[in-house]
Amino acid sequence: MHVTSKGQVTIPKGVRESMGIIPAQTEVEFLQDENGRWYLAKAKSSDKTVSRFRTAHKTGKLTMSTDEIMALTRDEAWPSS
Repeated sequence: MHVTSKGQVTIPKGVRESMGIIPAQTEVEFLQDENGRWYLAKAKSSDKTVSRFRTAHKTGKLTMSTDEIMALTRDEAWPSS
């Protein structure tokens, strides 16, 4: 498997599917056993809050003004219209 200059590799689709890894949603971690072997594991889900940018697309409307969109991305109250 090729490693890029940034240290990145592509996890094959079959491996992602069998491990339940969803691109841009799943955290993974590298674990080392007592024999020095490394393993890729799906990280345990944490209770951290979801980024407001990940959920903003669910509330955006085509009729929103630029000020309303910017307020949404800044997690501010919408300006009154």
